[in-house]
Amino acid sequence: MPGTDLTIPGDAAAVTAAGSGIGRQIARQLADAGVDVAVNDVDDDALADAADALADCTGEVVTVQGDASDPDDMEAFVGRAVDAFGGLDILVNNVGVAGPTSPCEEITNEEFMDTLAVNLGGQFNATRAAIPHLVAGEADGRIVNVSSMSGKRPLRNRTPYTTAKMGVVGFTRTLAVELADRGVTVNAVCPGSVKGPRLDAVIEAQAADRETTVAEVEDEFRSGSPMDEFVEAGDVADTVLFLCSDRADRTTGQDVNVTAGVTMY
Repeated sequence: MPGTDLTIPGDAAAVTAAGSGIGRQIARQLADAGVDVAVNDVDDDALADAADALADCTGEVVTVQGDASDPDDMEAFVGRAVDAFGGLDILVNNVGVAGPTSPCEEITNEEFMDTLAVNLGGQFNATRAAIPHLVAGEADGRIVNVSSMSGKRPLRNRTPYTTAKMGVVGFTRTLAVELADRGVTVNAVCPGSVKGPRLDAVIEAQAADRETTVAEVEDEFRSGSPMDEFVEAGDVADTVLFLCSDRADRTTGQDVNVTAGVTMY
């Protein structure tokens, strides 16, 4: 079967919330391509597991514990990546939390703001720290922000999450304009329902909130796809890898769906 390769212009990447799940898969695919990758997570145990799991990659992998909602932690994370690799060419903002599953009037101000602080503020914190290094590098810089299909459509009883993810799309488009003449592309990936523990927790919470069964909610989630499938973490990572490659040199300001057809706009 004919094949082709993607070339990644940059040598060094930083990926937030990459101790497990989608983030780890993104880190793996970048490191397998030969990119040196700094992996951040708030969870020390997840970082230790990631270090072991990524030890066989071609690129060097360093792990840095830190909370993306803390700007000082993100300054330290980016600084560690730059110190380890001599610069930074790629930032993948993968960080995100599910937030509460409740009607809006039952969500506290603290719950709402805490969700935004991670899902939107965390991306701002890492990006703000990374921009000076991305524009200073010899290679074209890349920023890829992980949003969600819920950044484009409503999701009942998830106002903090959807508000933040819609904010990521606006953040992406504005940054794309700001950085277009400074050699940095900025795009977002909008995953659908991705198999894994996080999706399981969301389905369980939805089932409890609606007083129905987990199986019924799972069927409902899957049936939204014309393929009748959930997305795999590798599907998202493949799209991120493309956006980081030279094949996407003139792709910027886009929010790319990876939803098995659930969202098509």
